[in-house]
Amino acid sequence: MPLAPSLPELLQQETELQLPRFNHDDAWQLGSLLRTLAAAQQAPVAIDIHAYGQQLFGCALEGSSQDNLHWIARKRNSVLRFGHSSLYLGEYQRGKGREFEQQVHIDASQYCAHGGSFPLRLKDGGLIGAVTVSGLPQVEDHLLVVSALRQLLASR
Repeated sequence: MPLAPSLPELLQQETELQLPRFNHDDAWQLGSLLRTLAAAQQAPVAIDIHAYGQQLFGCALEGSSQDNLHWIARKRNSVLRFGHSSLYLGEYQRGKGREFEQQVHIDASQYCAHGGSFPLRLKDGGLIGAVTVSGLPQVEDHLLVVSALRQLLASR
């Protein structure tokens, strides 16, 4: 199992993977790419792309379950509230000797800091949504999303 990237590396990913634009067609392209990457690994994941207040792409591969949808919602909520990847949020809190979900201002039924959700941020516009994967160990979920975003940007 891969190690989590360092906090500076996670912040660099968030800067590097900002998008020049993002619309419904881009969501379909990113979601389809994620599905292809996950299927090639036979990864039992669910995938969600949420932007502009709505789900633009959703997919569940064989072996995923309804539990993955709950994880997706909690991870996505954290990214939309705090503006960082869910892996960054967890690693940051662990570095401070705290657990994200045990803080008094966090409702653990609505938020979690397990890797797999990544902010969708426009270069000139700010946070517009999140792309989320659930079903693998958290670092692998995160790396799958990062890989797909890198490929999407490289294709432009």
